[in-house]
Amino acid sequence: MNNNSGFTLIELILVTVIIGILAGMVVVNYGGYITDSKIKAAKGDISMYGTAIDLYMINHNDVYPRTLGDLMTPARNYVKEVVNDPWGNPYIYVPATSAKKGDYQVFSAGMDGALGSADDVTSSSVHE
Repeated sequence: MNNNSGFTLIELILVTVIIGILAGMVVVNYGGYITDSKIKAAKGDISMYGTAIDLYMINHNDVYPRTLGDLMTPARNYVKEVVNDPWGNPYIYVPATSAKKGDYQVFSAGMDGALGSADDVTSSSVHE
């Protein structure tokens, strides 16, 4: 009497294929959420930098910081640290030429790392 208990090769392949299909569906369904969360994180960082720049201007007689690094002064840290965007690229800060509040830009080049493309996140897109 032959008592072979176990799975056949066909059954193992079938289960592996089903698991692969289910894993693929999960990645497709939740992959967009990761991108959306990174965009929201970049908008949050840009908003935080905007608030810090405005506070810096209040304390420095309407003078803009030259760089984001200037927000960490010996007397007062307006930000704890200057961080990169969620894709690992540095944020780009363009100070304004006048002392008009909010007349500056903070950019993230987005996922592709190239400025001027459709995936850029800017300080003007934060309030959309």
